[in-house]
Amino acid sequence: MLELALDAHRGSFHLQVECRLTSEWTVIFGHSGAGKSTLLRLLAGLDRARRNEPVTARVTFNGHALTDTSRGLWLAPGHRFTSLVTQEPALFPHLDAAGNVAYGLQALDRDRRRAHVDQMLELVGAGDLARLRKHDLSGGQAQRVALARALAPGPQLLLLDEPFSALDGAASDALLLCLQNWLRQNNVQAVMATHDVTDALATGADVLLLREGRLIAQGPATAVLAAERNRLQHRLQSV
Repeated sequence: MLELALDAHRGSFHLQVECRLTSEWTVIFGHSGAGKSTLLRLLAGLDRARRNEPVTARVTFNGHALTDTSRGLWLAPGHRFTSLVTQEPALFPHLDAAGNVAYGLQALDRDRRRAHVDQMLELVGAGDLARLRKHDLSGGQAQRVALARALAPGPQLLLLDEPFSALDGAASDALLLCLQNWLRQNNVQAVMATHDVTDALATGADVLLLREGRLIAQGPATAVLAAERNRLQHRLQSV
């Protein structure tokens, strides 16, 4: 269970969200500028207070305080509880795909590390990309490798920021289904930010609906996004 209370200023933008996430899969939905990425970065401990832009944050995961600014506690990037996949894969250019996935597995011996890397790449449909470097990969391939890298250390909480934007619809749906099955099997909670209503509806997720930095609604996707679904259906019927 993830509990959060966030209050952050970024220029004229003000994010203010307080809620409890109990579902194994939660989607943060909102149009561009709603605050989705800012919320995820705060959860990941990557977006902290800046000069004249104060942040108040309290994040608790399964009873563990990850961030509590009132106590001077910030979640360190790379904390063992969490992994983050951003819209831009940010792979290490000097490492091939296998080296990127192996980066956080130094505690394993070489043979176990190699086997685990192969397993993670196969999971995301990137088994044939192991020896390729960042400049050799398409956008979709790089996103697959970045996802494998995030899953490899075995996080308990996975944060996803528009992770499939470079994949076409069929590839995105297939990877999303595969990912959900793996997360369920490994008891990992996931929070994904998206502006694509089909992603939210396809996963059967609980949804946080953001608008201009505020939490407008929370609940099952079919209920919270009913208006968005109807608008999408109307648009498709008009084509």
